[in-house]
Amino acid sequence: MQYLTSEEIKALERKANSIRQSIIEMLTEAGSGHTAGPLGMADVFTLLYFGIMKHDPENPEWPERDRLVLSNGHICPVLYATLAHAGYFPVQELLTLRKLGSRLQGHPHRGTLPGIETSSGPLGSGISQAVGMALAERIDNPYSSKFFYCLTGDGELNEGQIWEALMLAGKEKLNNLVVIVDRNGIQIDGYTKDVMPLEPLTEKFESFGFDVQEVDGHNIRALNDAIGKAQSIYGQPSVIIAHTIASKGVDVFERDFRWHGNPPGKGPEDRVEKSKQAEVALQKLRSLAGTIKAQDID
Repeated sequence: MQYLTSEEIKALERKANSIRQSIIEMLTEAGSGHTAGPLGMADVFTLLYFGIMKHDPENPEWPERDRLVLSNGHICPVLYATLAHAGYFPVQELLTLRKLGSRLQGHPHRGTLPGIETSSGPLGSGISQAVGMALAERIDNPYSSKFFYCLTGDGELNEGQIWEALMLAGKEKLNNLVVIVDRNGIQIDGYTKDVMPLEPLTEKFESFGFDVQEVDGHNIRALNDAIGKAQSIYGQPSVIIAHTIASKGVDVFERDFRWHGNPPGKGPEDRVEKSKQAEVALQKLRSLAGTIKAQDID
């Protein structure tokens, strides 16, 4: 982890805003896909790819790269948009999302698109994949400096396989594993507190042998500090519970679980009619782009 100046934080916030605009554009063009999670996780992805992770867009299979495993694969528009903005493939290709023959399908597929580390679809499997990768790395290279970042959704924590994998990670003390939970409080059927309450979540992770931090998932400084601490932990894996706002950046979409699986043009109409949803979303994001201020880091 490196110290971020106020100007660097401001640049990252602007990059995240650009990624959010790309998400709206690609979902609108596709006419299908998920809005809430991708918009909510744009800050996390931006920091990882533009401020934290060791990776090389010109050499995607660089052996010394860190690995990012997206467990809740349905939020892949944010992964695709981030990879494109980082230089893995042309930004224009984002508009092929979910189209026949496109490299950008509804869930990521390893081997099709550069920068994709694992295939995902069935919820709950990503942490198992990340744990296996982190454990194999430690066996093959005990002095490795690689980190394995696994991103998961809070609704996904309903899956039993998640907890089996966490149990193994704790037992093996995988300090090269950092799990980041998108704690936006929603899932496709409603709010997590109603569908399947998760609290006390911190204590649950701690009981499985994890170091746990809770942060504002939209505060670049706080995220940077949390990941830096996670990288310094020895003898146990880490979980960062990132409290995010579903559909962050588009206030008329925010915190509404109905945007979990709907793209602009097919979302709820009680605040914005369908025909204007994409236009309104882009207008709001473009307006925010001109007002982003550096966070106070004193």
